Amino acid sequence: MAVMTAVTGCKAEEVKGSSGAEPTGAKGAALSAVDSLDVKGRAPKTGYSRERFGSAWADTDSNSCDTRDDILKRDLKEVKFSGGKCKVTFGVLEPDPYSGKTVTYRRGRSLVDIDHVVALSDAWQKGAKYWDSSKRIALANDPLNLIAVDASTNRGKGDGDTASWVPPATKYRCTYVAAQVAVKKKYDLWVTSAEKSAMKKILTSCPAQKLPAGGNPTNAPSRFRAR
Repeated sequence: MAVMTAVTGCKAEEVKGSSGAEPTGAKGAALSAVDSLDVKGRAPKTGYSRERFGSAWADTDSNSCDTRDDILKRDLKEVKFSGGKCKVTFGVLEPDPYSGKTVTYRRGRSLVDIDHVVALSDAWQKGAKYWDSSKRIALANDPLNLIAVDASTNRGKGDGDTASWVPPATKYRCTYVAAQVAVKKKYDLWVTSAEKSAMKKILTSCPAQKLPAGGNPTNAPSRFRAR
């Protein structure tokens, strides 16, 4: 997929970051953080599977709710539950950050995905294949790396990095790229030279964009296992 370089309309957004916490750091922290990332070529995808990052939506923060429901609760409006305060059955994504449209979530026939901002396959090819399972499980369930989005828009992303995919909604691109930088910095994942250039191109258009922070520890509790 060709790199998307149109960044008109992109601006620094004073909104909550992917972690649910207010973005922190000095002015322009996201742009400056790009230079702290190691640059290497993409490693082969050999050996990758979703199971290498543990079972989906593990409750690594031990709040008795799975990770998917945690993110739905955080990102949706008008949330309704079934059987307590964990199982989200309804909510509204208004607006969807990737497309800008309003999307309704209904459990069992959802139009909403929980996206890994840094795709797990991309992470595998840029360092995660060399980690122990605890760190991979942590990445897969870290709120800093997760966001509720329109499913149809998200399916076009695949395992793309900033060099090959950015959200169609131009106003969200700076926030999105800053989140990718934050996750890659937190987990010591590298970037390709094309990816670094694309990150800097977008973030240069919003030099005040801050770097999101927070999320979970970079190692999951020992009770969780992965292949």
